[in-house]
Amino acid sequence: MRFRLPISTTLALIAALAAAPMGPALAQTPMRDAPTSFRPLAQQLLPAVVSVQVSTAPTARNAARPDAPDAPQAPPGSPFEEFFRDFLERNRPPGQGGPGQRPGQPPQQQRRGTSLGSGFIIDAAEKLVVTNNHVVEGGTDINVVLNDNTTLPAELVGTDPRTDIAVLRIKTDRQLTSVDFGNSDDAQVGDWVLAIGNPFGLASSVSAGIVSARSRDIRQGLYDDFIQTDAAINRGNSGGPLFDMAGKVVGINTAIYSPSGGSIGIGFAIPSNLARGIVAQLRDGGRVRRGWLGVNIQQVTDEIAESLGLRGGSRGALVARAQEDGPAAKGGIRNGDVILRFNNQDVREMRNLPRIVAETRVGTEAPVTVWRDGKEETLNVTIAELPADQAEAQARGATPAQPRSQVVELQGLGLKVGPITPEARERFSLRPEQRGVLITDVEQGGNAAERDLRPGDVIVEVQQERVNTPQELQTRIEALRRQNRASALLLIEGAQGQRFVPLRIREEGNQRRN
Repeated sequence: MRFRLPISTTLALIAALAAAPMGPALAQTPMRDAPTSFRPLAQQLLPAVVSVQVSTAPTARNAARPDAPDAPQAPPGSPFEEFFRDFLERNRPPGQGGPGQRPGQPPQQQRRGTSLGSGFIIDAAEKLVVTNNHVVEGGTDINVVLNDNTTLPAELVGTDPRTDIAVLRIKTDRQLTSVDFGNSDDAQVGDWVLAIGNPFGLASSVSAGIVSARSRDIRQGLYDDFIQTDAAINRGNSGGPLFDMAGKVVGINTAIYSPSGGSIGIGFAIPSNLARGIVAQLRDGGRVRRGWLGVNIQQVTDEIAESLGLRGGSRGALVARAQEDGPAAKGGIRNGDVILRFNNQDVREMRNLPRIVAETRVGTEAPVTVWRDGKEETLNVTIAELPADQAEAQARGATPAQPRSQVVELQGLGLKVGPITPEARERFSLRPEQRGVLITDVEQGGNAAERDLRPGDVIVEVQQERVNTPQELQTRIEALRRQNRASALLLIEGAQGQRFVPLRIREEGNQRRN
């Protein structure tokens, strides 16, 4: 049966609902700092932004790029690679083959390649320009073009390929205009930014956008911490500045994501707080000295955090190996420690640690908070300089005792283990000093296979304690089961180095409750 309300009652209900509060609503935040025009800021900043022209030797260019003899020597994937190859092909001078060759004209000498980029004057008194390393890499002659189209020679002061930063010095006596680095930590998502540079050779181009994201890892290196912006950044913008609305440099435009080669609103800039220290070191000494801790680290997963009893879930960086004679080992850091704070900075995830350590001055005694044996512990580590050759910093192992020859099957784990015999060393190409318990067989579909354990891997530790024989390993696993532990944390050494693996030792349905 249906009921119909009178029209007057229906209208009254509608009016009451309209007047009643509809619950909490999003607060209307007024737009602030939204400029009506970028013209005043652009006019102020343009004199400090330069174009960078780099000549490369023909022999170096041809050896690297035999398929494009007149293109500049640009690193693969850099903002210049395709553009300049196409541009120079279209504009090849007569006598060099291709478009423009006159019939019967004798071949001319190969001309030098040219790369173009952007930069900005950071110190007017010292005539210093900041740009990208990949803009000047392999260059023999460098010129900068000012906003008034004046071309001036420049020399290379220093480069840092790890962060893709280079510093130049302009050879001139004329007065220059400079800009300052700002605080990139103040540039938050949604804030306005201005990019100025030399896209496609179009000097002094200005584009506006916002900060789209922060702390982007684009897999370019250990120190990735990029600002993402939708301001138009194209080939040729590399090395140019990203400004905030106060006219401070908060980023150095470095890379774009683009399936087409042009801007699609995804650009990346090196944050000024990272660049400032690099530029200062290049200016003062021509090279960068980075802090070095001497550890191999890995991400702390939820399972690893549970195995270690780490409160607060997955965070920090797990030390897979503290290199012998390295700063960490000398300071008391051990394999299996989780680094939670370094030099009073929180390590939220693994990738934060290399950047924090690298920015720490060499010789600093830094407090390091680690998670060990179910509690936090603070150690003091004196930071050394990152070796030029990381191979020289590899740890040296100890000579193991001769193991017993018995092979043991670990029930419920899906693997068999044995000692490291001379035959096993030869079969699996193990180092002479390798010690631990060798995995000889892995059951398909078992717990060990799920964790990608393979024959030839070596179990070095269980629950951060060394194991040297299969019997020791079996005893440790059984002890953990008696403690009602769901998994055991194994330190595994394989072809790819050391890593921690949480291995389930008890099926969830069979766990006992105390």
